[in-house]
Amino acid sequence: MNTESAEADSSPAEHPATGPVQGSKAVALVTTLLLGVIAYQLNASMVTPALPEMARELDGSVGDISQVSSLFFLAGAVAGVVFSRLSDFTGRKKMLLAVLAVTAVGTLLCALAPSLPVLLTGRVLQGASSAAFQLAYVILNERLSTKLFGTALGVITAINGGVGGLDGYLGGLLSDHLGFRSIFVAILLVGIAAMVCVAALIPADVKPATTGRMDWWGSGALSIALVCITYGVSNGSAEGWPRPATLGYLAAAALAFTLFLAVEQRTATPLIAVKHLRSRQVWPVIATTVIVLSGVFAVINFTVVIISQNTDTGYGLSASQSALLYLTPAAVIGIFAAPLSGWLATRAGWIPVLRAGLVLCTAALIVIALAPHNRWIVFTAVAALGIFYNGLVLTTVNGLGVIQSPKEAPAALPGLNGAAFGIGASLGIGIVAPFAARGTTGGYTTALWISVGITVLALAASLCIKPREE
Repeated sequence: MNTESAEADSSPAEHPATGPVQGSKAVALVTTLLLGVIAYQLNASMVTPALPEMARELDGSVGDISQVSSLFFLAGAVAGVVFSRLSDFTGRKKMLLAVLAVTAVGTLLCALAPSLPVLLTGRVLQGASSAAFQLAYVILNERLSTKLFGTALGVITAINGGVGGLDGYLGGLLSDHLGFRSIFVAILLVGIAAMVCVAALIPADVKPATTGRMDWWGSGALSIALVCITYGVSNGSAEGWPRPATLGYLAAAALAFTLFLAVEQRTATPLIAVKHLRSRQVWPVIATTVIVLSGVFAVINFTVVIISQNTDTGYGLSASQSALLYLTPAAVIGIFAAPLSGWLATRAGWIPVLRAGLVLCTAALIVIALAPHNRWIVFTAVAALGIFYNGLVLTTVNGLGVIQSPKEAPAALPGLNGAAFGIGASLGIGIVAPFAARGTTGGYTTALWISVGITVLALAASLCIKPREE
């Protein structure tokens, strides 16, 4: 189909919202969406402490049980892209309810799983909950005023760093005293509560945001590319980047992405039009997200954790002490910093606030790289990243994913940007893992300076972002 026909067929329908909600209705809306994304975050982090018990009870090896997390995040990357864009055609409320229902089925499977394959099937279904974040961002943009949008988006974004840093701890307590299945029962109750609130409190869509049909061929090609990239990065980190299997995955990803671009040029209602992918309104946002996650996430959630638990060249902390000092503070600070960052972005501009956050993240990483064995300097710098990274950067890249999305596909960029989070986090750890795993001062220093360099590249990518013209 030619371009002119595609543009004509993909013109946006009447805006699905009837007008901005205010007052108590706005509070109810944000609270309901918050409950929905908490269902995802609990699935992401609450089960981690229970992985050893799962392996024992279900007779799985360490390698097998690692799929409990990897398959969840992989399914989430695909679900975020597909379900977000599908909501343009079916409606936000309907799709959010469907996502939560699929998640509930997966959670029930996990709670009752008699074997590891059944548990892994449940985890794949639970991955659908990833789309709750992207759907929440789009709903906020459509239902709230511009002034309220930034702050509300920050509230939702804050949960992406963990539920106050307590979710993993509570998961450990439940696993120790009631068994790993109790974790899924707790998550199921939260998911059911979220569905009830969505059904009762989220306004119904007047009309879908987009006319036409879902681009399933493009979705399939992009999903294959995401799967191959994920496995390529994982294999490269574990087995080595030049290995045939790693190169095979990356080649397959490149082929699938090429096919995706070919499909997008021929379909009437593409997942996202190629002309938009090429524009400075879109590709720099995705690139910035991937690169900054590669740079900062690897430091907070991998390199610093490895250093803190090394008894020879690190701080010799236990796993719980390491989490308490180097994971929880940034998550707690982010709960307050993210809403303030959203409020600031609506006044100072989303792009300037993002760039300022990237500069400050780079400065904090340089401090860590210069003094990696001073636990209190590292503690202070990582805590500061709760403001700079969890607050300023994550809030603005999520916000830009919404406001920079094409008018005819308002949920397309949020979905792609959500997938970029997972790819960036995996890629960053894959790049620095061979150096940090050496357990030496030189290895840690090299890993940290690589992360600094990657974050500088994220700043460079952000300089290419051009505001979307209204």
